[in-house]
Order: sequence, then structure tokens, then C-alpha cells
Amino acid sequence: MALDSGTQTNALTSSLTTKKKDASAEKENLWSAILNEVQTQGSTKLPSNKSVLVLGDNATGKTTLIAKLQGVEDPKKGSGLEYAYIDVKDEYRDDMTRLSVWVLDGDPGHTNLLHYALNETNYAHTLVILTVSMTQPWGWMEQLNHWIKVLGQHIETLQLDAKEKEAARQRLATTWQSYCEVGDDLDPGSPVKRTMRNNSIDEDDLLPLTEDALITNLGLDIVVVVTKTDYMTTLEKEYDYRDEHFDFIQQWIRNFCLRHGTSLFYTSVKEDKNCDLLYKYLTHRIYGLPFRTPALVVEKDAVLIPAGWDSLKKISILYENMHGVKADNVYSDIIKAPPTRKAVSNRETEVQTEDEQAFLARQQEILKQGDQVRGESPLRSQAGGVGSNKSGPRSSSTTGQSSPKKIDPKLTPATPGGEGVLANFFNSLLHKKSGSPASGGPGGPGSPAGAARTANGTDALMTPEKLAVRTDAAAELDRLSRSVKKEIDMSQSRNRYPLMKLVPRNIKREYFPSRHSKPESPSKK
Repeated sequence: MALDSGTQTNALTSSLTTKKKDASAEKENLWSAILNEVQTQGSTKLPSNKSVLVLGDNATGKTTLIAKLQGVEDPKKGSGLEYAYIDVKDEYRDDMTRLSVWVLDGDPGHTNLLHYALNETNYAHTLVILTVSMTQPWGWMEQLNHWIKVLGQHIETLQLDAKEKEAARQRLATTWQSYCEVGDDLDPGSPVKRTMRNNSIDEDDLLPLTEDALITNLGLDIVVVVTKTDYMTTLEKEYDYRDEHFDFIQQWIRNFCLRHGTSLFYTSVKEDKNCDLLYKYLTHRIYGLPFRTPALVVEKDAVLIPAGWDSLKKISILYENMHGVKADNVYSDIIKAPPTRKAVSNRETEVQTEDEQAFLARQQEILKQGDQVRGESPLRSQAGGVGSNKSGPRSSSTTGQSSPKKIDPKLTPATPGGEGVLANFFNSLLHKKSGSPASGGPGGPGSPAGAARTANGTDALMTPEKLAVRTDAAAELDRLSRSVKKEIDMSQSRNRYPLMKLVPRNIKREYFPSRHSKPESPSKK
């Protein structure tokens, strides 16, 4: 009995000792596993072989967008294939790396440079950005289809292993199937949270792809970026765009992104919309850094749709506000390009100079023609018609017509102000009056010589032209008399009426007797 009890006691003691050893071993193994995991994750550095390829037409804001992601305020545009880099920092690991960025020129002639930015070496480590601008929404369909075609044709030319292509496509499909908005119970930036997020869903638990999703799978992460969304206000004012037009545009581009498995961002560098979110999303897709922002579809100029979130059912919500258009309408029929306006050039028209000798010869011909046919000025013809005998011949034996008064040499037509013309005018009036029929001289109508001259029409003073001149002269004299009387009423100073100095004294006495009559004495009044 004593032996049996001692044997049992030794067995119990050994079993307890064994259990203690096993428990301590398991505890040591657990701590060792945790320490090894933390050490492995802590020593992991951000890879430096990642790159971004930016494709899009010219004037879609590619260079400005990358400069904004870099933090550069003064972007400089290059040509061909541009290279830049973006500094990426992991705040939780205190690590930093550089993300290479390649920007391809929008000219189709530069597509042959693609093999420098996307080749067999970096195919699995490249993210592609396709840019379109809100300033030209009517060109989106053509532009996006063109660049997707260019990208697909370039990938076909790469000498990639079939397994590598299939692995890239499966990875992209898994990203869409495993998308979920995980809660933020833990710090999303910690390595533990990131590990849980990546490994929490098994392949057997993946949901099938939604309808029309990833129809075209190129095996690359693609982000479609709509730039210059601040231009929407201009589209509303100048092109009469309404909310249903913007909803139609959004539903079309979201369908495009769904079929090609891309993300969608509406950005505005000018108003700083979604630029920071785009930077965080790029680092999330490339390096696995946290991105906690959900999809944004409320604001029409700040749309954000991560890859894997969208579906046809969510897109159909936009159809409720599209009353004037239908979703199945052709894009180019609804979003039409405006009529082209002719560009107004500020350049002055170029003037071709004429040969000097040809110019001088032409001027000589003009001068010769001017000498042959030279017309008289109205003033010269009027003065000649009034004070000369061009209207008809006059016999030298005429006794009834006195010779005209000699014109004062000081009052010539060359006198400033045309005073010589007025002097000639009044002298011609004196000449007419001295030879008029009212004078009763031998040349009057009562005399035989005057009657003879009137009958045969040789006297120029009795011709219709002379009578018209006399009528014009009387009208001009009447006008002068009225103007002079008006000035007399305004002022009594004679020095203020220079025109009266030109009127001969005989005319003044006849037509302005009041100026030469003696004023009445105050006693008579």
C-alpha cells in the first residue's frame, strides 16, 4: 500500500511539472510570435519602385494636377514625356519614399514614348491616371475611349508572362470584390489594423462582381480624374447647362468607370477640391496606407467614388432628376460641342511696301492728269463770275458801263480769314450798281444803246446768270445786315465788328443809314 501511494504521488508531481513546462513554453512561443511579427512589420520599408503614369489630352490639366500633388505652386510644362516625383511619408513608421510620376504629352505622335514609362519591369507596380477636363465635357467619350485603347494596345506589346498578366487581373478583381467600408474601432494607420483589413476576408467569402463591373480588365489600377470642375458655373451661364446635364455626364462617366474597373475623382486645383483626397487615395492603392473617406456623390463638383463601391443600382439614382434626357441617349447627342468661334487675332495686317520707282512713276502720272483737267474751286469760280466778264463778251465802245473799282491790294484772297473774298464781293456790287439800268445813263434800258444791247443779249448784266448772281448778292447782303444789327444791340463798340470795316462807305450809307445819321440831342427828346 505504501508503495502504491508513493507511486501515485510521483506520477501526479511529474504530470504537474510537465503541464507547467508546456504552459511556459506556449507562453514563450506566443510572445515570440508577437515580437517577431512586430519586428517584421517594423522593419518593412516603403517600396521605391512604384510609379504613376498620367495620360490625357492636352489642356486637361495634367501638369497642374501633379504640381498640386507635389506641393509646387509654379508648375512648368514640358513636352514629350515628363518626369516628376511625389514625396510620400508614412507617419506611423517614420518612413519616406519617392513616388515616380510620368506625364505623357497629349499629342498622338508621342505614344511611342510609353515604353519608357510602362514596361515589363514596372507593369505590376504602376498606377494609371486618365484625365479629362470639365471645360470640354463634349469630348470625354472620345478622349477616354482613345486612351483606354492606347493603353490596351501598349500592354499587348509588352512581353509579359501569361501567369503574370492573369495574376494582375485577379488582383484587381479581388480588390473590387473585397471592398468594404470598415469601421474605425482601431487606429487605421497602425500595422495591426492594416493587417486585419487585408487578411480579414477569405477568398471563399468574396462576393461576385456586380453587373457590368470590370468588363475590360487591363490588370492595372486606373483612376479617372475630372479636372477644372470650377468651370461648371461657366457652363451654366454661357452654355445653358442645367443639373440634368451634369447628372447625365456623371452617370455616363460612372458607367465607364464601372466597366473598366476604375476609380473616379472630380477635382479643382483652383478651388482646392479633392486634391488632398486624391493624394491619400493614391498612397492607399499603391502603398496600402489608410484611406477612411467614403464615397462622395452629393456635391456635383466634388464627386469621389473609390474602386469597388459603385454599381448600376447606385448609378440609377441619378435618373430621378433627369427629366429632359434619358440615360440611354447617345452621349454626343445630349452633350454637344458648341459652335466654333473664329479666333480674333490681335496682329495687325502686314502692309506690303511698293517699289519706290513704281510709286514715283505713278505719282507723276497723277500729276500729269491733274494738269490736263484742273477744276476751279467754288470760291474762285464765284469770284470770277461776279467780278469778271466771263459770262459774255463786252464791246470796248460801251459807254454806259463804268470800269470796276480797283481792289485794295491789302484785301486779297490771301488775307487770313477770307476777308479778301468779302472785299471782292462788295466791290462787285458797286460795279453792278454803277452799271445798272436804274442809273439812267446812256447804257440804261431807256437809251437806244441799252435797248439794243438788251435786244441782242450782248450785255452780260442782263443775262439770267447775272440776274441770279444779283439775287444771291442781295440775299447775302440782307443776311449780313441782320447779323450786324444783332451785334449792335449787344454792344456799342465798333471795334468788335471787323466785318463792318470791310463794307465800303457807299454801301454803308445806302443799307445802314442809321449808323451814319447824327444822333438826336437830348433837348429834342
